[in-house]
Amino acid sequence: MTRKLTLLLSVMLILGLVLGGCAAPAGTGTTAEQPEAATEAAPEAAPAGPFEPMVMAAENCDYGGEFMSMEAVDEKTVKFTLCYPDPAFPSKVAFSSFAINDAGYLESTGGGGTLVEQPNGTGPYKMVEWLRGDQIIFERNEDFWGEPAIAPTLVFRWSAESAQRLVELQAGTVDGIDNPGPDDFTVIEDDPNLQLAQRNGTNIFYLGMNNTFPPFDNERVRQAFAMAIDRQRLVDNFYPPGSSVASQFMPPAIFGYSEGQTWYEFNPDEAKKILEEEGVLPGFKTSITYRDVVRGYLPNPGVVAQDLQAQLADIGVEAEIVVMESGAFLDAADRGEIDGFHMLGWGADYPDATNFLDFHFGPGSSDQFGEGFPDIWDALQEGATKSKAEDRQPWYDQANELIKQHVPMIPIAHGGNGAAFKADVEGAYASDIGAEQFALMNPAGRDTFVWMQNGEPPGLYCADESDGEALRACEQVMQSLLAYEPGTGAVVASLATDWSANEDLTEWTFTLRDGVTFHDGATLDANDVVLSYGVQWDASHPLHVGRDGSFTYFPGLFGGFLNAPE
Repeated sequence: MTRKLTLLLSVMLILGLVLGGCAAPAGTGTTAEQPEAATEAAPEAAPAGPFEPMVMAAENCDYGGEFMSMEAVDEKTVKFTLCYPDPAFPSKVAFSSFAINDAGYLESTGGGGTLVEQPNGTGPYKMVEWLRGDQIIFERNEDFWGEPAIAPTLVFRWSAESAQRLVELQAGTVDGIDNPGPDDFTVIEDDPNLQLAQRNGTNIFYLGMNNTFPPFDNERVRQAFAMAIDRQRLVDNFYPPGSSVASQFMPPAIFGYSEGQTWYEFNPDEAKKILEEEGVLPGFKTSITYRDVVRGYLPNPGVVAQDLQAQLADIGVEAEIVVMESGAFLDAADRGEIDGFHMLGWGADYPDATNFLDFHFGPGSSDQFGEGFPDIWDALQEGATKSKAEDRQPWYDQANELIKQHVPMIPIAHGGNGAAFKADVEGAYASDIGAEQFALMNPAGRDTFVWMQNGEPPGLYCADESDGEALRACEQVMQSLLAYEPGTGAVVASLATDWSANEDLTEWTFTLRDGVTFHDGATLDANDVVLSYGVQWDASHPLHVGRDGSFTYFPGLFGGFLNAPE
C-alpha cells in the first residue's frame, strides 16, 4: 500500500489563501489545482490571519527516512520528531538547503518559477536583479533583525577562468575572488594591494563510476581502476600548496576520518592484468565526463581530465573526454545517467561524517554511483545514531573500509584552496565550508562589494540546488533555523534562538526569534518552518517542484523522501 502523509490542520493550509483558495493536504489522495508559477516580481505579503498550527506526519517510519513528524506547536515553536536519534541534527538544520521560506510565498509561486529566480528570505541582503549570464545584484535589507550589512550593495559576478578573476582583482574591478589558480597563491601573497585567505582542505575530488553500467557493475573491475590511477602525480602536478593525496573519501579535518586507512597502491600492471582476466581488455572504450568549472577540490579540471585520459591509455583503455554545462552535468550525475567515469567532488557543508558519507553512500543518496551497498548503509546508520563521538567513530571506520572494498569512486585529492581580496577589505575571510557572509566585510567604505566566483548559479531556490555557487548566493539572502559561526563552523542561533532535544535525540524543539520578517514583509512563524521542510520531505506534495525536482540534499542527509516515486 502506498504510504501516505497525514496532514493535520484545523483548516487546510490557511496560508494558501494568498491565492484565494486552499491547498489540498499532501498525500491524502485529494487533488487540488496547482497555482501557476509566478513570472513577475515577488507578490506582496498577504495580511496575517489567525494562526492555525500546521502538522505534517508520516503514518509510521517504514518508509525509511528520518522524520516521523514536523509540528508547529505554537506560533513560535517547532518540534521535529525523528524515527531514530540524530546527534548531527543541529548541524544539518543550519545548512542553507534547509533555509526557511515564507509559506505564503511558497504557495504563490507553486513551488517553482519565481521561487527559483527570486528568493524571498530573511537575511541581511535581498536580491533585486539577476542579469542572466552577467551578474546578480543584492541590496541591504534595512529591516534585517540582526546587524545590518556593512556595504549597501553586493554584486556577484563569475568567470570560469582563474586568470581572469585574478586580473579583475588586480585591476580593482572586484573586491574579492574565489579559488585563485595554483600558481597565483604566491603572486597574491607578494602583492601589497591584495590579501590571501586560505581554506583547509575540507573537500574531496573523486573519479566516480556507476555500477549499473558494465563493466563498472563488476567490483573487481572497479578495484582494478582504483589501482590504475596515480593520485600522487595529479596532486604534485596540478594542485596548490596545502593539498594532499586522499586515502579515503573523508578529509582528515572532518569527524569520521579513519586514521591509518590506506587506499589501493598505484599498480598499473596489476590493474591491466585484472581487466584482462575480467574480459574488459583489450578494446575497452569509455568516457571521462566533467564540467569545466574550477572548484576548491579541482583547480584545473581540463588538464586533470587529460592526465586521467593518458593514465587510462597507459593500461589500454581508450577514454573520450566529454565536457558538459555545469548544471546539466550535476543533474545528470544525480540521476545516474553518466555511463563512464565522471569527475566530481565535494566540500564540507558542516563538519561531520554524515555530510560526506551519508549524503553520498547512504540509503537516501542520489543515483550517481548506481545501486547502493546495504552493508555501508548499516554502518552509517549505526554511526549516525550514536550520541558520543567515541561510539560513532568505529562505525565510520567500518564504512570507510567498505567504501574501499566496493569502490563506488576513486578518491584522489583534498584540495588546498582559498579566496583573495583587496588589501583594504576589512573582515575578509574564507570559510572552510564555503559559507562566506559578505555582510560582515567592509570594502573600505565603498558602497558596493563585488565578489567574483567560478560560475553562475543554476537557480536560487537552494532546497533544490547542490552547486556551491548557488548555495553561497542563497546564504546572503536566506536563513535557516541555525547557522554556522563564521570562521569556525560551530552551530549558532539564527532564526531559532533556542533549541533542545530529548534524552534519546529523537525530539528536537526550536524556539523562533521574535520580530523577523521576510523581504516581502511577511512575518516569520512556525508554519513557515513546517512547510519549508515539508515540501522537500514529501515527494508527492504539490509544491515539491523546485528547479528540476531533485531536492538532493534532503534524502541524502535525512534518509529518504516520504512518498518517494517507485
